[in-house]
Formats: sequence, structure tokens, C-alpha cells
Amino acid sequence: MLRKGLVIYAPKGRAGEYAPLAVNLYRGCGHGCEYCYGPASTFMDPKEFVNPTPRPGIIEKLQKDAPIAAKTYEGEDKTVLLCFTCDPYQSINEIHQLTRQAIHILHASGFAVNILTKGGSRAINDLRLLQDGDSFATTLTFLDREKSSLWEPGAAEPIERINTMKVAHAMGIKTWVSLEPVLEPSETLEIIRQTHTFVDLFKVGKLNHHPLAGEIDWHKFAKDSIIALEEYGCQYYLKNDLRRYL
Repeated sequence: MLRKGLVIYAPKGRAGEYAPLAVNLYRGCGHGCEYCYGPASTFMDPKEFVNPTPRPGIIEKLQKDAPIAAKTYEGEDKTVLLCFTCDPYQSINEIHQLTRQAIHILHASGFAVNILTKGGSRAINDLRLLQDGDSFATTLTFLDREKSSLWEPGAAEPIERINTMKVAHAMGIKTWVSLEPVLEPSETLEIIRQTHTFVDLFKVGKLNHHPLAGEIDWHKFAKDSIIALEEYGCQYYLKNDLRRYL
């Protein structure tokens, strides 16, 4: 088992379907996504959450904890996701560069790195640090820039995220896309159509804890997404909360 009290931890519930291990480098996130679960999961006021700060002493703690975690973690998949309750390439990272430091530390302890970001091109300079076994991912909810700006005002525009994925794919880095939350099923299906040639894996979920979730036919979406993914020969994973609608 992973020793308790480390900054590297084993996510539970829906988060556990994304990665066996994770570390969060910042408190809060400046993307301001309307659907964000971060404030609730971190017990932060939403207004405080969108004014992020580095977690106090996070790099020093990671330097100390990573070798311990590497020795005590018994799972076969030693992949650490950056990050769940914040974005590793939100704009504040351009000042503090915590993500770059974390990648070096995790690699030095034998961990693979799994990047999940809506930061778009802010991640490009660090892609060359990724190695065999690492992966790079982005969340895509819309292709339409205006819709994205309403729901994800501080995140990179969809085209920028997509272009960054193309760069990663061209570099031989394993790529995946988080299709969660799903806000408009038709947009999600179109994302699959337009990105499947440079995405190695799609992880498909749904929308939770939002009134809009009750307006979507999740049974139909689950079936339609499988049809589209299999038509294009995509590797995919349907999260448990969506799979139960089949």
C-alpha cells in the first residue's frame, strides 16, 4: 500500500478511473470552469479557488516523498497524474514552473508521468521532457470557441488544445482525451470525429452535479459514442457513471 501522508496519493472514486496515483501542485485553478468540482473537493470558496497559489513547500515535499512512494507503492502501474484538483499548465505555472520540476522529480524516482491539462500551448515547452511510458492529455468539451469561453473562460481555446495534442502525437508521445464532462453530446461526437487520427485513447464520462445533467439522454449518448469510437477504430474507456446507462 501507498504510505499515508505523502503528497503522492491514490485517487478514489471517479478520479481513480483516470490514474492510480496523482499529485496536485497548486491550490486552486485560474481556468474558472463552470462545471469544476475542485472547490467542493478541496473545501475552498469558489472565489478563492480561482485565485490559485502554489501548494506550500510542494516541490520540497515531492522531493522527499517520491522516493518513499516508489518504495512503498505495490501496484504495477507506477504512473502519477498531474493534476486532479488543479491544472498543471494554468497560467500561474508560467511563473512558478512547478510542473517541470515535478516531472524531473517523478522520473528520478522511477515514476511515469500522465499530464492532464486544458492549458494548451503552455505545455509545449515541457513535452520534450516526457519519456516512454508517459502520456499527455487534454479535456475537450467543445469545438466551438464561444461555447468554450462561456464554460471554461480561463482555459486555452479548443483549437489550441487540439494543436498541442497534435504536437505531442507527432513527437511520439502517447495522447489521450478526456471527454468529461459532456455538455452537448453532439459536440462530443464531433470532437471524436475530428481528433481520432492523433488521439491514442478516449476516456468518456458524463456531466455530474449540474442541473444540465438531467436534460441529457445518457443512454443514447453512451450508445452513440461507442458507435462513433468503434467506427473510427479508437481505443476508449467508458467511465462507470456513463457505462451504467447502457
